[in-house]
Amino acid sequence: MKKSEIYFSIALDENNVPEAISWRATDAGEKIHFAKAINIALWDREQAGTMKIDLWTKDMPVNEMKYFCIDTIGSMAESLKTATNDDVMVNKMRALCEELSKHVQENAE
Repeated sequence: MKKSEIYFSIALDENNVPEAISWRATDAGEKIHFAKAINIALWDREQAGTMKIDLWTKDMPVNEMKYFCIDTIGSMAESLKTATNDDVMVNKMRALCEELSKHVQENAE
């Protein structure tokens, strides 16, 4: 069986606020990548529920955070389409992304 691992490294300031987020994956070589935010969701087998980690660096602008959330919903819609082919849910999620994008654009800071 093939094994792949993903590593995250979070640099925290004195108040435990993330200053830097880096990651690498064994399938992608040894290159270290940097991110301003991460959102990890796992379905826990034992509790049959979602476990999540949301982190963002202090230099993550508010508008980028909003788009990050919209993109995450859009990615979930694509995953749902592939996994379940439930067009009703997928279309509602896509419509929500469009509505939220319009809201962010109209209220750009």
